[in-house]
Amino acid sequence: MSGAHRADTSTREETAVGSSRAEVPSAETMRDLGRALAELLRPGDLVVLSGDLGAGKTTLTQGIGRGLKVRGDVTSPTFVIARVHPPLADGPSLVHVDAYRLASLEEVDDLDLDATLGESVTVVEWGEGLVEELAADRLEVRLLRRRGDEAGGLADADPDLAADRAPSDGDEPRLVEIVGHGSRWRDVVLPAG
Repeated sequence: MSGAHRADTSTREETAVGSSRAEVPSAETMRDLGRALAELLRPGDLVVLSGDLGAGKTTLTQGIGRGLKVRGDVTSPTFVIARVHPPLADGPSLVHVDAYRLASLEEVDDLDLDATLGESVTVVEWGEGLVEELAADRLEVRLLRRRGDEAGGLADADPDLAADRAPSDGDEPRLVEIVGHGSRWRDVVLPAG
């Protein structure tokens, strides 16, 4: 089941209170989106990232780390599963989790994420279907890569984005959908790229 977690989307849609959607043309723009998200985040916030390998989950998290002004480079915690980045000044720590290798809710529970959730911003890559129960108030961020006619690419998500429009820096555009769940996100304007 690693990396292929599937949540019940009907429950997620029922609790959604706000959303935004944007095309992100480059890695640096993805980091900028992460910095914009960081301005909205506070201790206790849970951000659940989903998307294929290489979709930009860690790149977005790097921007969140920069925006939160945390210590250390934000890199993929694939092999360590979770990494804590303490703040350089006032502000919350960033708990960065990669749930790709986790196969069960029990393995998520073993990480004790709920122990630090209230005092940190917790970002979980590949967390869809595993961590939603940690917080009713959460952001879910879905990142889609353009993959031509393959299922799940930008062509399937939005035909207008399927046009051959590679940015000049060689990065491939992503579609990013941000959905807020719970009262915490009810009146928050989510960034749109």
